[in-house]
Formats: sequence, structure tokens, C-alpha cells
Amino acid sequence: MKVIIHGGFFSESSTNHETKVAKQQALLRIVKDSYDYLKTHSALETVVYATSLLEDDELFNAGIGSQIQADGKIRMSASLMDGSTMKMSGVINIEEVKNPVQVAEVLLNYDDKVLGGSGATNFAREHGFKQFSTEIPQRRSEYEAKLAATRIGTVGCVALDKEGKIAVATSTGGKGFEIPGRISDSATVAGNYANEFCGVSLTGVGEDIVSGAVAAKIVTRVTDGFTLEKAFEKTFNELLPFDGFAGAIAIDSKGNIFHQDSHPSMVFASFDGENEEVFN
Repeated sequence: MKVIIHGGFFSESSTNHETKVAKQQALLRIVKDSYDYLKTHSALETVVYATSLLEDDELFNAGIGSQIQADGKIRMSASLMDGSTMKMSGVINIEEVKNPVQVAEVLLNYDDKVLGGSGATNFAREHGFKQFSTEIPQRRSEYEAKLAATRIGTVGCVALDKEGKIAVATSTGGKGFEIPGRISDSATVAGNYANEFCGVSLTGVGEDIVSGAVAAKIVTRVTDGFTLEKAFEKTFNELLPFDGFAGAIAIDSKGNIFHQDSHPSMVFASFDGENEEVFN
């Protein structure tokens, strides 16, 4: 059983030391809580649990603490994929929901598995998700001052359970100040993908991640016999011609954990019951 999570990117220029330490502590707490949860739950249930905890922490740009778009509104996206069934569900540009990943979880049981905009929000209301403002004062201040600090942010989790099943979830509050209607990578197979061999979650610039089809490429290459490290190496090399900005976390069916970023520095933590690792 193994779990790895990420919380977007950390910028030394726009984030102080106290925030860095707070993120390290939060990620270690959440990854260990999620590992304990994994002991009695499936990988699919665990990635929803872990991503919900990340959405609930305003240190990260997903759920509470999401960025504000150009028109002053918050719109969030999230997706979920079960590697054993190859089923994926997601919400795109959903509004006023505390945990978008939990709405994606409900959609997994429907034929129409990815909903966007008002359709996603209406579906959430119809299924008991109460109206909830995820705005925090920091994001409003950034918006009003038209700042771009901490614009590269997403959260995600990959889990391997005791039955050898892999699942992945990814959630984002957007890059901030984007044109309403923009689609991020988080609810696409470029940013969130898994099968029985591997699961990958991305963070970074959504347009770059989609252009590189990053998560889908890594999983496909592992499926075709690449080691996880070599799959990452080839895929990230393909981002170089356009200076693609991305960070990824992954677990394969053999229990190997890997992470890589194209630019400094993705924040992450992993735990397997004995060994812990957190970004430095």
C-alpha cells in the first residue's frame, strides 16, 4: 500500500519560509492520514479522501482557497479515475461547492461522467452538495490588486491499495484571472489518468500539460513496458521544445513511486507505512 500527494508548485519568490514549512507539515499530515484510511478502504475511496483533505486546506489552490477568475468568480475543476475499471469522471468550472472531487465521485456512477459549468453546479445541488463559498481573503486581495502570486496550483493523489488496485484524483482552483470558460487539464486524461499498471496526477500550466498529453503518455508508456522513471524521462523531454511547465506524481503496479517537475518546485509528500518523503 502506497500513497503520494501533491499540492501544486512552491515559489520561493512569492512564498515565505513559514508558508513552506506549513505546506510541508500539512502534506505529511494528509498523506499519513490517507495511508491510515487506505488500510480499510480502496484506492478509489482513498484518493477522494486525500484530495478532499487537500481541498479543505486553504494553503492549496483547490476547494477552499481557489483562485478567482477574471470576472470575479471562482470556478473549480476536479476528476477521478479508477485504474481497475478505466472509468473516469469529473467536473469542470463548477461553482460554490466545497469539495469538487466528491461531486466527481458521484458522477462515476452515471453514464454522463463529466459535466461542466452550470450543469455541474446544478448536478451538485440536486445531489445534496450545499452552496459553499470557497473564497478566502488572500485570493480576494490578489484579485483586487491584480497580482499573480501562487498562480500555479492544483492538488492530487495517487494510491495503490492492498489488492494492487490503483486510483488517482486531481482538483484545481484554476490559475487565477483566467478568461471565464477556460478548461484546465485537471479533468482531462492529460492531467489525471490511471489504469491497472500506473496512475498519474499533474500540476502546472494546464495548456502545457494538455499539449504534452502528459499523464496519458506516462501511463501508456508504463503499460508498454517502460519503467516508471524512463516513462517520466521521455515524456518530460517532450515538454522541452515549448518549455512546458508541469509537475507529476505517480505510482505503478509494482509499488514504485516517482515524481518529477520541469521547473522548481512541485510540493508533494509520499508514505508507504514506513518511509516518508516530502518536498524540500
